[in-house]
Amino acid sequence: MPTIQASSVTVRAGHAVLLDAVSFAAEPGEAIAIAGPNGAGKSTLLRVLSGDRRPDHGEVRLKGRPLAQFSSGALARQRAVLSQTTVMAFPFTVAEVVAMGCPDGNPRERAAAADAALAEVGLAGFQDRIITTLSGGEQHRAHLARVLLQLQSGEREHGPGLLLLDEPTASLDLHHQLDFVALARKRAAQGTTVVAVLHDLNLAATFADRILMLHRARVAADGAPQLTITKRLLAEVFGVSPARDRSADDTIPFVLPQMLTVSRPDHR
Repeated sequence: MPTIQASSVTVRAGHAVLLDAVSFAAEPGEAIAIAGPNGAGKSTLLRVLSGDRRPDHGEVRLKGRPLAQFSSGALARQRAVLSQTTVMAFPFTVAEVVAMGCPDGNPRERAAAADAALAEVGLAGFQDRIITTLSGGEQHRAHLARVLLQLQSGEREHGPGLLLLDEPTASLDLHHQLDFVALARKRAAQGTTVVAVLHDLNLAATFADRILMLHRARVAADGAPQLTITKRLLAEVFGVSPARDRSADDTIPFVLPQMLTVSRPDHR
């Protein structure tokens, strides 16, 4: 049974069609990237999959059950969402922000789980920092830790869930982009379904088992990176004709995430 399934989903805003009869399914343990040009419907689809926006037509099912039948509390225990931006108006500590992902349970266990989530995103030792004093990338990683804690809490009761990420690497440097790929792949290997909106096609190809390519509110392609990042589709969807796999100008260097490994400082 798919973890999440959208059937003929259509979303309108006035006369504009944001999604046009989009169908999509993701299985447990899959890592899927949603890609496409600006305005293609990527973030709208993620909002529909999360339950934040109801479609005008069509249906979304989470583990076989219509999404509309879930209460907000029940939905929060089955899926977790990281938005592009999260604005904090109050000076919470990082530990307090992460703990919001799991408001119930034993305080000591919650604190230990929050510490583990912060370590997973590379923010060990940041517990007492005020979140508004962190850089944009650090704040984003703190919110990712919060989302991971929420997901982990629900998965203990309901089994592998759904992790939805909207541009999770937009504010991250190369090192932490690679950390994100490793983290997401690890979660998928544990059975979680991971769906991420990504603009960077090189990163999407590194992260994803499948890429859902949207264009003009419709599905242009759905398949493995080798089948979706092609010269034909890049020309049709993005209007570019790249020299794939090499630089068109040998004087311009380029770096692909799959060519890199994360090196750790040697403190000896």
